[in-house]
Amino acid sequence: MSSEKNGFEEMGFAKIDHHRAERRGFPEAILCEGKTPDQVVQIVQRMDEGDQNILATRAGPEIFQAVQKSVPAAEYHELARLIVVRKMPLSPDPDRMILVMTAGTGDIPVAEEAAVTAELMGHRVERVFDVGVAGIHRLFAQQDKIREANVIIVAAGMEGALASVVGGLVSKPVIALPTSVGYGASFGGVAALLGMLNSCAAGVAVVNIDNGFGAGRLAGMINSMR
Repeated sequence: MSSEKNGFEEMGFAKIDHHRAERRGFPEAILCEGKTPDQVVQIVQRMDEGDQNILATRAGPEIFQAVQKSVPAAEYHELARLIVVRKMPLSPDPDRMILVMTAGTGDIPVAEEAAVTAELMGHRVERVFDVGVAGIHRLFAQQDKIREANVIIVAAGMEGALASVVGGLVSKPVIALPTSVGYGASFGGVAALLGMLNSCAAGVAVVNIDNGFGAGRLAGMINSMR
């Protein structure tokens, strides 16, 4: 049953927001967490009838396998836990790059969620991993790439200090992405979140813990501005 006059399609267990791309510049993303494989499959099938790219987040292998049976074009980014269906080719601006950085290797899955999201929005994305403050000389070796970037996403767990350091080096927006990586006193990413919120470097914005999708989406919006 459709409710197109309201901009969405009623499915009983979900209401697909078909007009989100018109309002926000990017289609609705499907959060797979909390949904059954069958529910995700039905949503992807309906969205696949349109011409917009499809992105499903927090998807385990079993959900991807179910989706791929009905939508063979679906791709799976295992590390990022993302399902992607590419329907609309996008040409990135070669002169405007989003840089995704991590403090440690353990932060890469969340960083990849951000990177793939931004790429699906049509942006050029570069990656720099494992340059945290415990070996800060590794960060300084990346200064050319840092200067080239138009927007920077910094994913870090533990105390989250990398975002402040990067923020103090650049004259461009830094999106701090706290991760739940860390020992007991990190409280599942709360320590990194608070450290980033208390950054003394101006120009650092913070998204929620492990919210790679949100960071990638925001970076893409900023990178599209003229």
